[in-house]
Amino acid sequence: MSKLVEFTGKDMPVITFANAKGGAGKTTAALILATELASQGHRVTILDADPQRWISHWHEISGRQHNIAVISEVSMASIQCHIRENRDTTDYFIIDLAGARDALVATAIGLSDHVMIPVQGCAMDARGAAQILELLKQLDEKAGIRINHSVVLTRMNSMVTTRAMTAIKVLLASRDVAVLDTPIGERTAFRDIFDCGGTLYSMDPARVSNLDKARENARLFAEEVMRLMPTRKRVSPARGFFRTIPRAA
Repeated sequence: MSKLVEFTGKDMPVITFANAKGGAGKTTAALILATELASQGHRVTILDADPQRWISHWHEISGRQHNIAVISEVSMASIQCHIRENRDTTDYFIIDLAGARDALVATAIGLSDHVMIPVQGCAMDARGAAQILELLKQLDEKAGIRINHSVVLTRMNSMVTTRAMTAIKVLLASRDVAVLDTPIGERTAFRDIFDCGGTLYSMDPARVSNLDKARENARLFAEEVMRLMPTRKRVSPARGFFRTIPRAA
């Protein structure tokens, strides 16, 4: 059981995206999940703990979005307070971390109900994932904190060779790690969302190629993630709006 359950209960799970290597598709996966959950009526609070602040930039250019709040400054001192203070207005917390293994990453993982570990089809990503898996193991063995976790394959396309994917899956299987059935594909829409703002549902299908496939990919990904959560979330009857939460003191 994670520390989170002790002070927040199980009504609003914390889902953290972590890989010790940058560029693994972590931020994309976090934002795609957040916007898809919000589109289904769930209230989502994103904690942007990545120094690159891509999600914070996204929210600055997006304008008002239903059911999404973004906390743009997150530290070791503030992260638990952010969760506690926003739990009554949140169905899902999503944390986007730096591509590192540091104290903030360890703290966020320790507060999580589920850790998603994005991995592209390359050995470097797999090694970055292995560092997060080792951290999860240490939390379990030394602190008695067992955090559920899964790998999500990202930026999948025809150029990712079967040999490369087989090598990654062998590494993960040796550590008894679950891999989501739904990979996140390499889609134009998933890149454009950071440049244009908004969500997949505010994009123009005439201007974004294969938008329908991107939306379907996001829906299947979110559905699989929700099935991993300990309890079914209620849908907010009154949709909130995207809001900016002031920087922590």
